[in-house]
Amino acid sequence: MTLAVGVIETQTFPAVLAAADAMVKAGRVTLTKYERAESGRQFVAVRGPVAEVKRAVEAGLVAAKACPGYAEVMTHVIIPNPEENIDAVLPIEFSPQSEPFRV
Repeated sequence: MTLAVGVIETQTFPAVLAAADAMVKAGRVTLTKYERAESGRQFVAVRGPVAEVKRAVEAGLVAAKACPGYAEVMTHVIIPNPEENIDAVLPIEFSPQSEPFRV
């Protein structure tokens, strides 16, 4: 099965939380990574089948933008079938914490 990765980056924690919640509810995806920078930017990454990741990211963008207050979505990306070396270097791989939820 071809797996994709989808990432949403926001300016606030409530927006990234809303995006993550919407993504795992909208598609058959696994949340694989959450990270934040000192600047306040935060990102969440999901993995799953290509069509499911597309659906999940769309739902996550809607949820993040609907967050009250300063909930700016900075950027997002969907990469179908990333190369193996990307998994090894960037923080998108399945972790021991995400493994029980893997789809």
